[in-house]
Amino acid sequence: MENLKRIVQDSIALKTKVLNSPAMLELTLKVADEIVKCFKADGKVLFCGNGGSAADAQHLAAEFSGRFYYDRAPLFSEALHVNTSYVTAVANDYSYDEIYARLIQAKGRKGDILIGMSTSGNSGNVVKACEQAKKQGMIVIAMTGETGGKMKDCCDYLMNIPSTDTPRIQEVHMLLGHAICEIVEAKMFPRGK
Repeated sequence: MENLKRIVQDSIALKTKVLNSPAMLELTLKVADEIVKCFKADGKVLFCGNGGSAADAQHLAAEFSGRFYYDRAPLFSEALHVNTSYVTAVANDYSYDEIYARLIQAKGRKGDILIGMSTSGNSGNVVKACEQAKKQGMIVIAMTGETGGKMKDCCDYLMNIPSTDTPRIQEVHMLLGHAICEIVEAKMFPRGK
């Protein structure tokens, strides 16, 4: 029981730290505005990550392309790992570090957005994707842990959660990701209009 209480308390403490950070809240609003601008210009939002971050990337992409709170038109958003034939072919023929960068080359356009998710900020394939996206004139948003890792040097917006605890970082990535989805949906499809 005590261990469970500590886990929940640690999660609450980190979320409270983010809540009490005007810089993080302002950054989240700026990111939401960039996404709105991208969608209004007929752009797309691409996501990438590994493991739990891949699952979170897919979840957030589905919130945009499906719906969040209410029925509305779909928004072009995709998690880059969902084609397993592609991922395994490129990982085998080139390297695992190339899987996302090659898709960015094919799908990314100037003004599109890449959201790279990595708690360490050092995942080789996500770093390469960010670098490729920058080369192509995309806007890069890095969702990382405390240090930002290598991703801090190749992004436009660094959402570095102030923690080194992977599960807690991922929980806050989803909290802020959901907040962004809600804000974007409301701005793109205002109710009553």
